[in-house]
Amino acid sequence: MYPNDRKYTKDHEWILEAGGEATIGITDFAQRQLGDVVFVELPEVGRQVKQGETFGQIESVKAVSELYAPVSGQVIAVNGDLGTHPESVNRTPHDAWMIRVKPGNPSELGALLDAAGYADLVK
Repeated sequence: MYPNDRKYTKDHEWILEAGGEATIGITDFAQRQLGDVVFVELPEVGRQVKQGETFGQIESVKAVSELYAPVSGQVIAVNGDLGTHPESVNRTPHDAWMIRVKPGNPSELGALLDAAGYADLVK
C-alpha cells in the first residue's frame, strides 16, 4: 500500500530522494483522514524549510492541516497543478507531489520511517 521507494514521517508526509533532490507529498492515509481536498497552500520556490517545521497547509471539507517538511533544504519546485486541481491529492496521493527540495542535510533521511514502519504506525 505504501511504496517502498520512499521514506515517511509520523506526520504523514512521504519523501522520495533521487539525484540530490527530494520530492515531498502526503500519504494515502493522510488524504483518507482529510477527506475531499479543496485547497493546497505551498511555499514559494527559493524558500528554506527546516525538518519538522511547516511548509504549507492543506484544506479539505473537514479541516485545515499543516504540512511538515521531512528534511531541511531549499524549495526548488512547487507543484502548481495543485492550485487548480487539489483533488489530485485524493486520487493519486503517492504521485501528487507538493514540493521538491534540495536537501541541506541528507542524513536527516535516516530519521524517517520506511514503508513497513509507516504501515505499522497507521494500522
